[in-house]
Amino acid sequence: RAFEGVDLILHAGDIYIASCLEWLARIAPVRATASWAGSLREGASRVSQPLVVEVEGHSIGLVHELVLSGMNDDALPGAIAPSFPAEGSLQQALMEIFGKAVDTVVFGYTHEALVELHQGVLLVNPGSPTTVKQLVRLGTVAILELTPESREARIINLAGLDK
Repeated sequence: RAFEGVDLILHAGDIYIASCLEWLARIAPVRATASWAGSLREGASRVSQPLVVEVEGHSIGLVHELVLSGMNDDALPGAIAPSFPAEGSLQQALMEIFGKAVDTVVFGYTHEALVELHQGVLLVNPGSPTTVKQLVRLGTVAILELTPESREARIINLAGLDK
């Protein structure tokens, strides 16, 4: 129900069985990125490394682990602003990852839900729908609302959805 009416699903990695993407593809087209575990356990054939998706005039970078040059910490909620070098260009760090400018980044890895704006770039980690803080339970997903003039993201707690 969280994805009713969406036009596209972005999956930020940790895909252990291809049927997960097949199931999501019944809802909307899926673009997915591989995690570090891709060579070990991820069984999905339609994933790639960091990629850029163009939607409604926005360039969305999709990557599993967001590793920003000059920042020594994971991209956790509240950690980016104090940890990213004050003189550093976030856009330049993102160009190193994606090979082009992006205005939005969707990433996973930490399983910690995050929606933050830094130097004009919207950063979104949807958390995890099933593995919250490494515990198996209902978690979160994110919804991006995009128009040519705007971009917004919100986190949806799956446990809170009405049945």
